[in-house]
Amino acid sequence: MEADPRAPELTTHDFVAMLNASRTCVLVHDGATKNILWANPAACEMLEWSVTELRPLKANHMSSSAQQYDRVIGRAWLQEAVDKGVSRIEWHYRTKSGRVIPTDAVATRVELAQGPAVMVQFRDIEREQEIERELRLTTSWVDALARQTSAVALMLDGSGELRFATDSAVALFGATPDEPLGRLTDYAGLRLDDRPATWDEVRERAVPATQVRLEIQGRVWLEGSVERLREPGGDAFLLLLYDVSERIRGEVQRERDLHRENYLARYTAMGDMAMAIAHELSQPLAAAGNFLAGVRSRTLDAAPVVYGIDSAVRQIERASQIVSSVRAFVGHLEHVEQVADLNEIVEECLYFVRLRAEPAAIEVTFDRAGEAVPVHCERVLTGQVVLNLCFNAIEEMAQCPQQRRSLVLTTRRDGDTGVVTVDDRGRGFPRNPFDESFTAKERGSGIGLALSHRIITRQHGTIWAEHRAGGGSRFGFALPATGPG
Repeated sequence: MEADPRAPELTTHDFVAMLNASRTCVLVHDGATKNILWANPAACEMLEWSVTELRPLKANHMSSSAQQYDRVIGRAWLQEAVDKGVSRIEWHYRTKSGRVIPTDAVATRVELAQGPAVMVQFRDIEREQEIERELRLTTSWVDALARQTSAVALMLDGSGELRFATDSAVALFGATPDEPLGRLTDYAGLRLDDRPATWDEVRERAVPATQVRLEIQGRVWLEGSVERLREPGGDAFLLLLYDVSERIRGEVQRERDLHRENYLARYTAMGDMAMAIAHELSQPLAAAGNFLAGVRSRTLDAAPVVYGIDSAVRQIERASQIVSSVRAFVGHLEHVEQVADLNEIVEECLYFVRLRAEPAAIEVTFDRAGEAVPVHCERVLTGQVVLNLCFNAIEEMAQCPQQRRSLVLTTRRDGDTGVVTVDDRGRGFPRNPFDESFTAKERGSGIGLALSHRIITRQHGTIWAEHRAGGGSRFGFALPATGPG
């Protein structure tokens, strides 16, 4: 007799032999009574009963005693297969020795010669459930680590794409949780040996590991290691980093302080040199003027000679004025708090400002306050701030069209403060200039606005920069005023 005309080589006995050889457990239940009719050897081996022992057993004899494996539930599951053709459930069988085995069981209606039956195929999933529990526990630990640790952990592929990031990293990057992160370099700059580096350089250096630093928007610095992980589908890279922002900011501040001290020392030396030069030049200039005056008095008819001598005298007088101004400016370098009139401080600086502005044809205007503006300050240092703001404005406007070359200094009293502002019509500034430490000029001391900021704030004042509505910039400072407002 042929079992299936599509496979004439196989007989009914062959199919029985295959079921007996299968490692999938099989039980056959009567469709009406749900009694066990037959079991293959794999089922008998798992349940520790022979077919003869299994046939009289009911669900309560061979199932877990837990409520969800009650006989009524088991019969309903088998009946669902009779009614619908197939039904699936996780069923916990109990062996002859009392061991409970979780299984994935599929009940299928089959038509036997004697009528409908239910064939139940099941397999032991205890090991799978154990692995799943371990995975869930590991995932829970990883999630807790990602949320609670102060370290930043990142996983990247060979191209620098972020595949995993701890919650702390996502927050620092300002990224959206549960969305693809993209490339690491989209969020942070990389540094090797304290120099900017590309991801390719970092990847090549990681054999198997190297030190790296990340800079996030110039506000957060992370430092740690990047390690290459050999994977069959391509290398992965693990970054373990720690926030070192406070340390970096401290190092930067110490470096800035050192630079400021160096520049202040240079300025002190410049003052000493200026005093020495002014002292040494004053007498030769005066003598030269006297000699020229004597020569002129003896030259009566030679007009060109007289004109030349008069011009030389004017230049010597101008040089004498410069020397006098320098001596007055640096003659009192002791850092003693004084009370000084802002109007007088600006007036003393105007000669130097106009001298610097003249070659660039920059018009200098002083809008002086109608009354004295006395403030608590160190007169010489405050004058240095005025000069610095003006010289910066002059240098900026020298690059602008002629019609924009206008510089306006203003003094006024504003409540409890005295205020000086310097307005120019230059190109403005792209970011807060007081955030910069020193200028990058090829000429000059390079101390820039950092020294001005230090001088004013040390005197309990404020200094600022703002854009003017009509273009250009306004730099100003305010110092505590004295007397009634």
